[in-house]
Amino acid sequence: MSDSKQDPLAELFGEFSERLRGDRWQPDVDVFETDANIVVRAEIAGVRNQDLSVSVDAQVLRIHGVRPAHEGPDVRRLHQMEIATGPFERRIRISMAFDKDRVSAHVGDGFLTVTLPKRNVGPKTVRISHDE
Repeated sequence: MSDSKQDPLAELFGEFSERLRGDRWQPDVDVFETDANIVVRAEIAGVRNQDLSVSVDAQVLRIHGVRPAHEGPDVRRLHQMEIATGPFERRIRISMAFDKDRVSAHVGDGFLTVTLPKRNVGPKTVRISHDE
């Protein structure tokens, strides 16, 4: 807990002032597989599109962004603050081969869905040609 004499934000934000200092948080993610894709779904409600980026480097998917703090001119004191704000980053190692040139991302209903098409690296039957 903060002492308001030592922390100027404590008077306005009470015990929640520590959560507004820009410490990184991590959105919850689900990672699952379909027949054709690996899908990563991240909960990012309140993050603006311009504050969100997705990149792939080798086998690592990186989701980076910022969720702004709630700001209102009439807020005098917060009584409960559970929604994390500030910068965030998730790095997810994808253990399966995927086609990074065909990765796509979509935002809707407070979720970011990143689709990573699987690359076929399993056994393949090779057709044998014959001299005639």
